[in-house]
Amino acid sequence: MGSIESRIETLKKKHNALILAHFYEDGDIQDIADHIGDSLFLAQQGQQSEAPVVLLAGVVFMAESVKILSPNKTVLAPDMNAGCSLVQHSPYEKYLEWRKQHPNGIAVTYINSSAEVKSISDVICTSSNAEKIIASIPEDRPILFGPDKNLGRYLAKKFGREMVLWQGACEVHVLFSARKLYELKLEHPDAPVIAHPECDEAVLQYADVIGSTSRLLQEVKDNPAKTFIVATEHGILHQMQKARPDATLIQAPAEGSCACNNCPYMKLNTLEKIEKALESLEPSVSVPDDIRAKAQVSLDRMMDITAGRPVTWPDRFEG
Repeated sequence: MGSIESRIETLKKKHNALILAHFYEDGDIQDIADHIGDSLFLAQQGQQSEAPVVLLAGVVFMAESVKILSPNKTVLAPDMNAGCSLVQHSPYEKYLEWRKQHPNGIAVTYINSSAEVKSISDVICTSSNAEKIIASIPEDRPILFGPDKNLGRYLAKKFGREMVLWQGACEVHVLFSARKLYELKLEHPDAPVIAHPECDEAVLQYADVIGSTSRLLQEVKDNPAKTFIVATEHGILHQMQKARPDATLIQAPAEGSCACNNCPYMKLNTLEKIEKALESLEPSVSVPDDIRAKAQVSLDRMMDITAGRPVTWPDRFEG
């Protein structure tokens, strides 16, 4: 039979499949992936690959994004229950109603959203390219930002622009405790605090570096510090430790004594589920054609801005 890793490799070759894994997956999943990265990088790899089958070990909205950008590929999600609190807290009908209240605004929607919500957005962003996206929007246009209020607030403050914020939040990142982080900083005064912008503002005020998962990983690679305090999901520490085996990595503490600042949705994926998905080519992600076509406009606009290509903005939302 061989190991599960070798069986997955055999199935991958059989189907000419590409395996993508998010930084928040467990280390054993990251280690069998062809590419590991944040949501922007995974979307780019899924779109650029010639592989007819793409398995995305992350959460379902990430697999949906690959399917929207590459409708002819078979896109697998090992566990269709791997959701996201931001998706759950931005249901389409309510998001549409909010969108209609500001028809002249440009709706910037975080990639942590459903395909339906992407279809009524003007542009998608990730934490890696959000600053570039905001900088591209004309100063005279109002900005709607959803569904993550913390990322939106961070961007509004950085750019000095007013934004209408959807009141959603990542259930993992809001659990970091500012009080405990302050105490941890006193214990490790030389340790840089690196934080994801989905964290609460009270936590971000203690951060030396704020950025996407890929940006935080780069900081650990480049910064000669020997200890880092990391305010994001625990899975990223696997790649950080591989990059800097000499460094001590401390995940920022949550309120209470639980380890609940680990994403429960990411952790639904397992090697066994990946093997099963590659055996059966199920479950595969599907997006209705009408929704996919509209959502692709907002994702394509994101890709164009990220690549430095000019874009045009709609005059208003027609609903």
